[in-house]
Amino acid sequence: MIRAAVVAALVVVGTFFLTVGTIGLLRFPNVYNRMHATSKPTTLGTAAIFLAGFVEFGPGSEGLTALVGIAFLFLTVPSGAHMIARSAEQVGVPFLGSVTWPGESSPAVVDDDEPETDD
Repeated sequence: MIRAAVVAALVVVGTFFLTVGTIGLLRFPNVYNRMHATSKPTTLGTAAIFLAGFVEFGPGSEGLTALVGIAFLFLTVPSGAHMIARSAEQVGVPFLGSVTWPGESSPAVVDDDEPETDD
């Protein structure tokens, strides 16, 4: 009875975080914001659902697979998000507002309200 409630709570928490990540992916304006929205909440949501699988199946083969999945997520998602951000920066995708990369002296300000013109 308690185990079923814990599994249900973990699945609800996981579904919430996955939904928030999906909404962020659809709503945010650029690659940097979308990358953040897909990496942070979806990692927590997927880890919560994996943890629900571990609680349901125990420390046997299925539960061990869930723990390995959690470890894999926490090792690979930050690296992937970092590579996406660095690739976007190298391609020249601008930041919004006055955000800069560490070590840059002057911020690259992009105003989204007015279209860019070539002078």
